[in-house]
Amino acid sequence: MATRVWLPALLLAFLLASSPFTQVARAQSDSDSEEDAATAEVVEGADLGIVGDDTQVSSDGPLSPAPGVETVCVFPKNAGKIVPAGEETELLVGLQNEGESTLNVVAVHSTLHLPYDHRMYGQNLTVQKFFNASVPVSVQATFPYTFVVSKFLQPGAYDLVGYIVYEIDQHPYQNVFYNGTIEVVEAGGLLSVESVFLITLGIALLGLFGLWAYGQVQQLSKKKQT
Repeated sequence: MATRVWLPALLLAFLLASSPFTQVARAQSDSDSEEDAATAEVVEGADLGIVGDDTQVSSDGPLSPAPGVETVCVFPKNAGKIVPAGEETELLVGLQNEGESTLNVVAVHSTLHLPYDHRMYGQNLTVQKFFNASVPVSVQATFPYTFVVSKFLQPGAYDLVGYIVYEIDQHPYQNVFYNGTIEVVEAGGLLSVESVFLITLGIALLGLFGLWAYGQVQQLSKKKQT
């Protein structure tokens, strides 16, 4: 009898624990130590220009980084790197110029890849151009970058590769500021269609368990009266 009573409750606990809601909430509760490491100042006087997703920054082939130029990337208030499909996601690109000449930042762009094969593109993301964005020698600067993942993209883990393009003495260079995994989720918050279904199913099972328990109590009461 005890085994039959606890079986529905255990099934309910398993469904709720395995839902995407739990997984996303856990990812968002990670520490913000990566964000605290971004101490560079945002470049002042730099004009922004948003270009279409399919715009090419350079047609001269792959570019290499310049000596002495280092980059870093931070997702503000988003340590879990959760990206809602169809909504804007902002990140900050930090650049430190320890070279021998002033550099001019031209653009920031990124691409989305399937995690198991970078030769397969998921999406070419926004190209964000900069004007009058110069970084002198021995100066650190931060550049904002906003991108939007297609709302039709299947939720799941993807690899994001971000590039920052700049010029030194009219010669183009490029650094990869981020090459890692992001988690694409359905827009509208933490609750996806799958998690809503699982929660609804759990509530239904809980209701059935309550009816079953009520019937058992009624039967015991009748037996005692007889």
